[in-house]
Order: sequence, then structure tokens, then C-alpha cells
Amino acid sequence: MEFLRSLEQSGFSTWIRESPSVWAYPTVLFLHTVGLGFLVGSSMVIDLRVLGFSRDLPLQPMKKFFPIMYAGFWVNALSGIVLLVIDATSMLTNTLFYIKIAFIALAVLCGRLIARQVFNNDGAAATVSTSSKVFAVASLALWAAAITAGRLTAYIVSHSGLSALNQ
Repeated sequence: MEFLRSLEQSGFSTWIRESPSVWAYPTVLFLHTVGLGFLVGSSMVIDLRVLGFSRDLPLQPMKKFFPIMYAGFWVNALSGIVLLVIDATSMLTNTLFYIKIAFIALAVLCGRLIARQVFNNDGAAATVSTSSKVFAVASLALWAAAITAGRLTAYIVSHSGLSALNQ
């Protein structure tokens, strides 16, 4: 716990958390939101297409969304680490945070499985199987759950090292 407190009390964490500068907390939160939009938005487009929405849109060109999703993931991961460090004692002692991370891991896994099943190695779109549709539904539900859990941490986790869930 002492290590977590030292992270929270570092000069960088204090600046991000307490600075009135737009380049501190607002920018980190903005980057986290934009990364989330690119990651989850692109994932949702593919998921919905796999489920049969917009059948006129060819599936194969949607493979080009994956680099955008990867970029969004890494923007989210890096900005998420900053958000974690500035409130480490609260977040890392809160069950909801771990639930959010589990939902994210499972959603990413679903995305990888969809990519493997739907797109052939030669770049051509494969036939959409029932299991791909199941993964697409799971992906949509997992991303919704991860976003909900993430938003709830903003309300349930206090910035004093005490969590309403752990009291």
C-alpha cells in the first residue's frame, strides 16, 4: 500500500490530479475518451455487420478498422495507466476496477476471435458463422459492461483511498 501511496503522491500524479491546466487531467481524460471511441466504435461497427446489419456493406474492407482499434486500445491503455496512478490506492483496492479490466480483456478476446473467424489470411471475408455471431453479441455486451463499470468507478471510488464498495 505504501508503494501505491508513493505513486499517488509523486509530482506527476499531483500535477495531473490538481493542476488547473487543460494539459493535465482534462487532456488525459479526453485521450481516454477518444481512445475508447475509436476502439469500441470500430469494434461495434464490425460486430453489428457480423450480426447482419447493413448487409450491403462488404465485410472484407472492415479489416482496415483493426489498426484503428489497436491505436485506440493503446491510447486507452496509456491514458488508463495515468488515471490509475493518480488514484492507485482507491482503484487497486476496488473490486469494480478488476471487474472492468476483466470485461475489457474478454471483449478484446472476442474481437480477436471474430477477426480470426471472419477474415481469411488472404484478406477475403469468410462466411459468417454462428459462433462469430455469438462472439459479436458477447463483444457488444462486454464493451457495454466495461464502459458501465468504468463510469461507475468515477462515482463509487473516492479519491481518499477509501471505496464505497470496500467499506
